[in-house]
Amino acid sequence: MTRNDAITLARQYLKTGEFIAELDRRVAYRTESLNAERKGELYAYLKDELTPSLAALGFTSRIVDSPSGRSPFLIADYHESDSAPTVLSYGHGDTVDGMVGEWRDGLDPWTITTVGNRAYGRGTADNKGQHSINIAALRAVKETRGGKLGFNAKFIIEMGEETGSPDLAKVCDLLRDELKADLFVGSDGPRLSAERPTIFLGCRGGIRIHLDVNLREGGNHSGNWGGVLANPATILANAISTVVDGQGRIQLDALKPPPLTNSIRAALADVKVEPTADEPQLSDNWGEEGLSPAERLYAWNTLEVLAISSGNIEKPANAIPGRARAVLQLRFVVGTKVDNIAEVIRAHLAAHGFPMVEVSTTQSFMASRADLDSPWIKWAADSVKMTSGKAPAVLPNFGGSLPNDVFADVLKMPTMWLPHSYPGCSQHAPDEHILLDVTEEALGIMAGLFWDLGELERPL
Repeated sequence: MTRNDAITLARQYLKTGEFIAELDRRVAYRTESLNAERKGELYAYLKDELTPSLAALGFTSRIVDSPSGRSPFLIADYHESDSAPTVLSYGHGDTVDGMVGEWRDGLDPWTITTVGNRAYGRGTADNKGQHSINIAALRAVKETRGGKLGFNAKFIIEMGEETGSPDLAKVCDLLRDELKADLFVGSDGPRLSAERPTIFLGCRGGIRIHLDVNLREGGNHSGNWGGVLANPATILANAISTVVDGQGRIQLDALKPPPLTNSIRAALADVKVEPTADEPQLSDNWGEEGLSPAERLYAWNTLEVLAISSGNIEKPANAIPGRARAVLQLRFVVGTKVDNIAEVIRAHLAAHGFPMVEVSTTQSFMASRADLDSPWIKWAADSVKMTSGKAPAVLPNFGGSLPNDVFADVLKMPTMWLPHSYPGCSQHAPDEHILLDVTEEALGIMAGLFWDLGELERPL
């Protein structure tokens, strides 16, 4: 039996309907981690669904309660040889709200519905479908190799990613010996595009920045007070413009990353950001000058206004509001100094005449990135190309935020993510879906990668 046999078998799981049936069973667990009433479902997904599936592959699993008690973890281990490479994989079984009643044509988010090339269902893309692909690929390799993988494998599946992975770092730190591996391979987030396989080596960090202007209680008639009372909405709008301008360009140097290195530019040289017809098209004259779209998205920082509010936009009164507030988000790459970001912004606004703007931060995710010179990167890229016939896009980091820093900085291992979704998958929204052709290709890619891992006599 050969590498091609393993790849063919993995792809067959989709063609025969076996993979969709398995994923349908997993989607049926209503694992909304933001819903306190679903705590039992979080445990059931790990205990009743994943534990038996991994046991069939020879894994020994146990459920670990999180230190805060908010969401559980599954730790699974499969060991063949002390000298063979060991890979750690990650996934999360929790989802955002199902948004029942908001899906196209009345679709049930907790049942997979296939329409053309799409398989709809909550968690299909984020993240049940993605870790299910990896588990199925392991099964194909083990069956092809006559009951052996050729390497050691471990899994950590969490049920709190959609609440910010609050206990992942602590659990990994406590279990660092148990989770020790030569390489981390995860699957989450989207590919660069549906057509191009992608490897990304880390993620941008993210911090929410709250700006509040509180001048007085209630509103005051604009005819009686206009021109003599300061307007908090006007103040806030102008304060924001000193931090990010009308073309989305960061104005405060302290919020910018270090200059792009030659290695980062080289890695992104052949990466094109090309939305499909049903995805948002790139905006003209937007973002940092002198950078390509790929460099803006994967190698630079962005400051976005997520929400802004003052008065009642649905029923505006002829009154000067007393308060205004906005929530911004800084997406940042490795090397950006963010430890005292609230103080930096507060001082900047005061220097520009806005000392009345209160600044605070929440929801922090750290940026991380694997070493671009790691031999694992070329090994993985060669494997993906051998299977798919396509040179994968190798991105220094994902444009969004994932808990990659836990594996890179806490567990100290090389990290690679091979996503199986695409930018238009509607994750976190109604109509979440995966593409069947991408899923079939991904099953083959992961079977090829795991086969190649089993061919190594020792870790790279």
